[in-house]
Amino acid sequence: MWNNIFKPMDVLQKGLSVGWMRNAVIRNNIANVETPGFKASDVEFESLFKRALEEGGFVGRRTHPKHIEIGSGNINNVRPRIYERRDLSMRFDGNNVDIESENVKLAQNQLQYNTIMEKLNGEIRRLRMAISEGR
Repeated sequence: MWNNIFKPMDVLQKGLSVGWMRNAVIRNNIANVETPGFKASDVEFESLFKRALEEGGFVGRRTHPKHIEIGSGNINNVRPRIYERRDLSMRFDGNNVDIESENVKLAQNQLQYNTIMEKLNGEIRRLRMAISEGR
């Protein structure tokens, strides 16, 4: 029973972790914008998470032992992957960091992180209300 109560929080926590990791990767790219030969990195997670959901990563809640099981619960095993981007460099020194693109990604990541944080706070408020019986 307790696992079902905290499952949405687990997914949100995973989203926050990925956002934090992506923030570090983007900042590293920005810090190395002038480093000759540096190749920018990125974080792959959303496509891996989507694939896990499509392969049965979502688990339906069973309220009775005779209900049919839905899904296999593979989303807990999804891990973000950092990879080096090998796209073409616009510079002669081999560096492929585009500062404007990285700043847009940083702003987008911050918005996603804040949205997930708001949702997590909402889940905590909901639990607090249930614990205090709506008082």
